[in-house]
Amino acid sequence: MVSLAERRRAADHLERTHAVSERRACKVIEIARSTKRRPSGRTEETELVAELHRLSEHFPRFGYRKIFHRLQMAGCRVGRERVRLLRRREGLRVPKKGPKRRRRGVSTTTPTQALYPNHVWSYDFVADQTIDGRTLRFLTVIDEYTRQALWIECARHLTSVDVVRVLDQLVELHGKPGVVKSDNGPEFVAKKVRDWIEDRQIGIRFIEPGSPWQNGHNESFNGVFRDGCLNRWLFESVREARETTEHWLQEYNVERPHGSLGGRPPVLFFEQWEEQEREAA
Repeated sequence: MVSLAERRRAADHLERTHAVSERRACKVIEIARSTKRRPSGRTEETELVAELHRLSEHFPRFGYRKIFHRLQMAGCRVGRERVRLLRRREGLRVPKKGPKRRRRGVSTTTPTQALYPNHVWSYDFVADQTIDGRTLRFLTVIDEYTRQALWIECARHLTSVDVVRVLDQLVELHGKPGVVKSDNGPEFVAKKVRDWIEDRQIGIRFIEPGSPWQNGHNESFNGVFRDGCLNRWLFESVREARETTEHWLQEYNVERPHGSLGGRPPVLFFEQWEEQEREAA
């Protein structure tokens, strides 16, 4: 415990949990009783700190930038640097991840940059397991322009039939994309999937084997999905995994600020894009 806020919380914890006096708790924590009792600042700052704690508890993997964007969306007038300093003072920093091992190499295909919604969809699989050790697989589909997660399919096993079914449902909901992008997994290169794509005159692009950076948008989303959902929860069944995933998907699309979208969540970005297109027309 280094920060003053952590020492105050620790002293309160000792008093409540072990029924010791304030004098004894402050002596153990090595903090003056007057310091423990002193309010942290003005009333509005106290309210802001309480909101920072609430948001940090609800979004434990959010850094100060995303917390700042959430406060802005809620109409709170506060500077980003102040949010950073208050979070640091309150000990709300996000634990650092371990170093990543990146495969060295260069892209061997020309990437297709999304220029408008429904231009490029990318999809991939993510693996996890239930608490009994049985396999869980997730098929994630995103729109690369809006960064919106269109669907997350969850099951014990997913085949090319499931891929076609999910794509068919998404086309009914959003219309057909210009291009779909994936790796060379057997479920994606299967004849059933290729025939479905070609019959609808949709472009298809496979990344080179061992080149995940060519599908960077989906790889990035899968990392956020694992960090913000799969690593936070233990699933007892497929049904529980589906319910948790649906809730997280709604939160990701509607509430989570996205750095590449100017701090806006994907749904808000898409709505503003549609409004601009109507005004331009």
